[in-house]
Amino acid sequence: MGKVVALAGGVGAAKLLRGLVKVVPPKNLFIIGNVGDDVELYGLHISPDLDIIMYTLAGIVDEDKGWGIAGDTFNCLEMLGRLGFETWFKLGDKDLAFHITRTKMLREGMTLSQATAKLCRMLGVEVNLIPMSDNPVRTKIQSGNRLLEFQEYFVKRGTMDTVTGVIYEGAEKAKPAPGVIQAIEEAGQVIICPSNPILSIAPILAIKAIKKALEKSKAPVVGISPIVGGKALKGPADKVMASMGFEPSAYGVAKFYGALLKHFIIDETDEGQKNRIERLGIKVTVANIVMRSLEDSIRLAKIVMEVK
Repeated sequence: MGKVVALAGGVGAAKLLRGLVKVVPPKNLFIIGNVGDDVELYGLHISPDLDIIMYTLAGIVDEDKGWGIAGDTFNCLEMLGRLGFETWFKLGDKDLAFHITRTKMLREGMTLSQATAKLCRMLGVEVNLIPMSDNPVRTKIQSGNRLLEFQEYFVKRGTMDTVTGVIYEGAEKAKPAPGVIQAIEEAGQVIICPSNPILSIAPILAIKAIKKALEKSKAPVVGISPIVGGKALKGPADKVMASMGFEPSAYGVAKFYGALLKHFIIDETDEGQKNRIERLGIKVTVANIVMRSLEDSIRLAKIVMEVK
């Protein structure tokens, strides 16, 4: 089996990837992770999307929340609050150990991709998880005249603001992390995970060299809809698409990706959109794409790997 490349955001991607590692040899799986929502808090570098993927594949993620570490405590955060710091970003004690380790590596001269590879090894995660870039790219949210940092919009304000524009700050100058382009060029299959198209996948595509490599790829690019029955399975994808003028539907996601996609997998609920999507020149597979269990993730991963 050749290389399998997956473009990934956070929770939705992690759910698919936990099944994919049961179907694809982990060493053949190359995950290009979004770092547009990285943030520095308390002097620590936090990479939420990379962390969710690592925690999930290491079997330590908090399944109920979909993020953080299972059974974590929040004693450090509680004390930070007593000391007068803002504590809206919920970092658990075990979670903090992870961010301390990453920050130490970065301060000692490692790149983000090197630090990520080392953290994966520490956790026993065998996939190739590569940040989209070692250069800082930061997703900024426009809401009318207001410009918000991503985590301010997403966590602190709970996605309450209407998104009128998105800026991928730094993407113009950012270079793909080492290994990204080679993985795409050597891929037998490219997967766009069921992540938020505008907030999780578009930051990766905003790096021109990555988008160009995907457009030139001979491998089929297969996407999975993060929207079922007009609603996002997780997060604000439907709201963001609607406020930015895109139809909040499986069809809207397919149209957003456009010619990049060769094949799109939609839920049975959205079977009525199959012909509309196919008129865009994209093949469509209809399946149950809701992942409530590991078995669901494996089943969907098998479907993804079978389509051409």
